[in-house]
Amino acid sequence: MPAVTCRTSLVLPLHVAAGVFSVMRTPLDALPDLSDTQVIIRTSWAGQSPQVVEDQVTYPLATTMLSVPGARTVRAYSFFGDSYVYVLFDDSTDLYWARSRVLEYLSQVRDQLPAGVNPSLGPDATGLGWVYEYALVDRTGKHDLGELRALQDWFLRYQLKTVPDIAEVASLGGMERAWQIVPNPQALAARGITVAQLVDAVRAANGASGGSVIEQGEAELMVRSDGYLHSRADFESVPITTSANGVPVLLREVATVRRGPSFRRGIAELDGQGEVAGGIVVLRSGKNAKAAIVAVKAKLAELKRSLPAGVEIVPTYDRSQLIDAAVSNLWGKLFEEFLVVALVCVLFLGHLRSALVAVVSLPLGVLTAFIALHLQGVTANLMSLGGIAIAIGAMVDAAVVMIENAHKHLERWRDAHAGKEPQGAARWSLIADAAAEVGPALFVSLLSVLAFNLFFLPYFMTAGEPFGRPAGGRIAPAVGLKRVAAITGALHVALTVVLVLLPGPAYVLLPIAVVPLLELALLLARVPEAEEAPA
Repeated sequence: MPAVTCRTSLVLPLHVAAGVFSVMRTPLDALPDLSDTQVIIRTSWAGQSPQVVEDQVTYPLATTMLSVPGARTVRAYSFFGDSYVYVLFDDSTDLYWARSRVLEYLSQVRDQLPAGVNPSLGPDATGLGWVYEYALVDRTGKHDLGELRALQDWFLRYQLKTVPDIAEVASLGGMERAWQIVPNPQALAARGITVAQLVDAVRAANGASGGSVIEQGEAELMVRSDGYLHSRADFESVPITTSANGVPVLLREVATVRRGPSFRRGIAELDGQGEVAGGIVVLRSGKNAKAAIVAVKAKLAELKRSLPAGVEIVPTYDRSQLIDAAVSNLWGKLFEEFLVVALVCVLFLGHLRSALVAVVSLPLGVLTAFIALHLQGVTANLMSLGGIAIAIGAMVDAAVVMIENAHKHLERWRDAHAGKEPQGAARWSLIADAAAEVGPALFVSLLSVLAFNLFFLPYFMTAGEPFGRPAGGRIAPAVGLKRVAAITGALHVALTVVLVLLPGPAYVLLPIAVVPLLELALLLARVPEAEEAPA
């Protein structure tokens, strides 16, 4: 048994270290991500009705995606000027493998689409990726909605996309500034010019091209033409056609050029105070929501110094608040359960030190559960941490039974030896006999407790909405895995660590008991540390 003590004293710190490492690396979120593995294809065709979009864009894309390897369902929607095709894959499919397969099949269907229509993939995110939202507000009135939207599109959006684990920063609200060309029907008819000719002339005039190089004096001179339209005067000077006597007809003669917003399909409004511009930060699939939000807040705090005077960034949605509240509340409840278990053990065992030995199995079981979660890539959320909460009672059972049986054996030895305390090898022998007596029964009882998880089976097999797929396959890792790992870890501690702590002196128990308690304090302090980031 002393050799077992030595081995346990070496393995236990490694176990605790692996558990703390897993705790610090496990992603934090408020809820488990139950989304399907899906790839979204968005195709814009400006100005076209939903039926035309359906016939010429959506239908070819959807029928081609049906043959993508691993695709389970293809769902398509047609709107005014836009087409959306959702390709859903089996849950075991890697997201980036699915995206590469969809890209391969997109190359086959491009020739069937109208000219100028280019489909694109949506961000590598899920429906739970919406983690942060903000609004740009100018309370001084010096900047209009077009200027606020320009700040979002050309400054904030690109800067925030550099934050690690951010898949997309979507802009909303405000007005996209554009050049508006308003044709004069009478002037066009008088000169025999169609709207299509006007559009083609403006498109041809706005661009740049290269003309190769000219060798001159042992040097190469690059030839290029720069025809970008930058101002109203540039637009008004665009030639549309020539008259019968060879005089060019300019754009200003047949249309009015003005600055204004592009066509809008919606608005963003804040607290009834008027329209604003803003952005939605979307998290990359499978990443740490809490860490990403902290990084986004820090980046926004840095970018505030570069905004024009009077422009403010107002957070409108911050999931980190929900994450903090959910996780800290659940950890608080777990800590309360630890205290209740300790008091019950003291009450029924009548021995403070033995009760402390039993409680030690709880934090170590929690560490084991986090190691399993880290290896499986499951986030720490309400569901997964709830698996620990419902396993607390079963986790301490093995340690309590082991300690109680050891006390019975020690009591019988004292009765047989006139109240003397067993020492040295005699005490180790008694503890070993007590463990051998109840060890097999404890193992079988653990199997029965784990088999009790079958009551989750009907819930796991319930068809999930909206796709009619079993939702339990996504919830099971969050609840069942955490519960099973916690109970298994507690049994392992009961059959190993408890045996070493019972016969040892008091000074051996103190450091071993303090380490898990310090680990629990680290868990409780992890959320407040993140709140110190700039908001």
